[in-house]
Amino acid sequence: MKRESMNAVQVVSRRGFLGTIFSAGALVLGAQLLPDPSHEARGAETAPGKQVWYPSVYLGVQPDGTVIIVAHRSEMGTGIRTSLPMVAADELDVEWSRVRVEQALGDKKYGSQDTDGSNSIRSFYDPLRIAGATARAMLVSAAAAKWGVPASECKAVNGQVTHTGGGRKATYGELAALAAQQPVPKADTLKFKSPAEYRYVGKGVPSVDLDDLVSGHGRFGMDAKMPGMVYASIERPPVVGGKVTSVEDSEARKVRGVQQTVRIERFKTDTYGFQPLGGVAVIADNTWSAMQGRKKLKVNWDLGPNASYDSDSFKTQLIDTARKPGKVVRNMGDVDKAFAGAGKIHEAEFYCPMLAHASMEPPAAVAEFRNGKVEVWTATQNPQAVQETVAQVLGIKPEDVACHVTLLGGAFGRKSKPDYAAEAAVLSKKVGKPVKVVWSREDDVKFDFYHSVAALYLKAATDAKGKPTAWLQRSVFPPIFSTFDSKTVYGELEMGLGWNDLPFNIPNHRAENGAATAHVRIGWMRSVANVYHAFAVQSFLDELAAAANRDRVEYYLDVLGPARTIDLGPSAAETAAKYPLDTARIRRVVETVADKSGWAKKKSGSGHGYGLAVHRSFLTYVAAVVEVEVDAQGKVRIPRVDIALDTGQVIHPDRVRAQFEGAAVFGTSIAMLGEITAKNGRIQQSNYNDYQVARMPEAPYETHVHLVNSNAPPAGVGEPGVPVMAPAIANAIFATTGKRIRELPIRKQKLV
Repeated sequence: MKRESMNAVQVVSRRGFLGTIFSAGALVLGAQLLPDPSHEARGAETAPGKQVWYPSVYLGVQPDGTVIIVAHRSEMGTGIRTSLPMVAADELDVEWSRVRVEQALGDKKYGSQDTDGSNSIRSFYDPLRIAGATARAMLVSAAAAKWGVPASECKAVNGQVTHTGGGRKATYGELAALAAQQPVPKADTLKFKSPAEYRYVGKGVPSVDLDDLVSGHGRFGMDAKMPGMVYASIERPPVVGGKVTSVEDSEARKVRGVQQTVRIERFKTDTYGFQPLGGVAVIADNTWSAMQGRKKLKVNWDLGPNASYDSDSFKTQLIDTARKPGKVVRNMGDVDKAFAGAGKIHEAEFYCPMLAHASMEPPAAVAEFRNGKVEVWTATQNPQAVQETVAQVLGIKPEDVACHVTLLGGAFGRKSKPDYAAEAAVLSKKVGKPVKVVWSREDDVKFDFYHSVAALYLKAATDAKGKPTAWLQRSVFPPIFSTFDSKTVYGELEMGLGWNDLPFNIPNHRAENGAATAHVRIGWMRSVANVYHAFAVQSFLDELAAAANRDRVEYYLDVLGPARTIDLGPSAAETAAKYPLDTARIRRVVETVADKSGWAKKKSGSGHGYGLAVHRSFLTYVAAVVEVEVDAQGKVRIPRVDIALDTGQVIHPDRVRAQFEGAAVFGTSIAMLGEITAKNGRIQQSNYNDYQVARMPEAPYETHVHLVNSNAPPAGVGEPGVPVMAPAIANAIFATTGKRIRELPIRKQKLV
């Protein structure tokens, strides 16, 4: 890869940005992803002495042969700025050293830029293949026209087209202007490479950001600067929904470097959305002065209706709700009749606390409001949401907001919610200067969009072999959509995340959802509701296996039943054709992890044990075996984790393994340590000292990731490794100590 800074943070106009990428003589090509006629091919356009074609903005070939691929998704450690361009480069057949990746601004013409839901490869694998194959076909047509030979006698390889009959050659750069004049081939005429011909897909290349990251040149949201900018630290309402009644700022304004204080209004309605929480901002020459001035503020608050929120009493309320019939969201057979005639019934209750994202880099943004338009630089998972939110709070059009995307120092879903960027934009308009808003770690923990607390109840009737004949499950949690509609009390998208899609061969099954009111901002976090759903289901299944005194792998496969695809109903129809729930794929990952971990030879007890958990999320099938040690003081050590996964076609194997290695640590943090609590509406945690994440002693010592070969379409990677960790650890602790874990975090449980 040519050594250049691929992500330098600098101030440029939108016109200037496009000009640096698409210079005269370039062939620029992209797959059309939205039904927007303005993005259709416009044919050749004349630039000074050259032909330039702008049908879209994903792929460009410059006169010097450099291939520019635009990364429209955000890089936060997943490698997506490398993996997606690999797909286009492979179909184009260009040397990777000739590829330059450029980060896109927020713009609806790219399709969705929301880097959430393990969806980037799944949604854009085909469009980028089409972009690469289309460009290759047009370059071949250009060479054929130039030489007056049939296109069938020309072949594109390694950035140049050769005439197989006459030995003539021309580089992509030499052919770019002529290629712009060729007709765009229809998608159904394109010839794609076979897997045997792939140079990058399935093999991988070094990250395009690697040099910058290891040399300290990577530019993150915290690094963004604009000329003449000032810095802001914001005192926000300690209870969500609160507002300022009065403020005394005289002492704050005495702090050296402080320029002024500015009020930010809270959201206009009961719907939080991504709007700023409101409060008082201290504007200063630097972040330190802004933060010190903020400490001197004296603010009186109207704390609003959530001031009585107490997480302990709310926990009791959720558990009580889970014990009662709820809204039926899936029903098969006759559960009530099966329970009435059952010989043996098992019941269990589970609880998972609220969680914070706590990514390494807290939220930060720089914004400048000028002449009715806004320029934003920020670490965001969704630049289009930045445009929409900033436009909403300022009363301007989204297209008048330019959002430049930096690298993200972690995100986990938090940075797709751009309230911090909106704060910077609001303040810039008020003070008439570019403003940089920097959240402290305490701000990040106390004012998050939290992963929801959940209480779950499960009940099963079993036959003589301990196999379930009836299964009832209830899940109760404040739903994500409450952030967008305060009247929402039932889950919607959460039901498809490890709840409605139970794969077991149980004749009588009912899933229910209980109502819960949110008292904080609820958001999506890595793996979303799969975290608490997998914990309950996989832990309960382990309990049933233990009651039957059966091997966990053998028992799981027995309950799973024969190979089949499962109809999940109309709600899953959109993905079912391409991504059916296939129990044969589940069986393969279970058998693989059992083999690779040496499950048959494992012996549990006397301070050492093994746990199994299996879960499908984001269309990827995952099975994990976790080894734990518990010493005489109850301290848990995790010597080894084995994870087997079937994620369909793998684009970048090394990045997939890295994602699952990271998920093992992230999932361990959730299982062992993480908990957010509230008293009198106020979040009680503030930093890594009291909202703990796994350090080296707590993290798995070894993580082995096993990729199952698959010809299925690519599925999600960033999130599916998380849900299996908590139940696998809990099941291993039971195998070790006989102590059953039904509540997280495990650190609060007495194990010996």
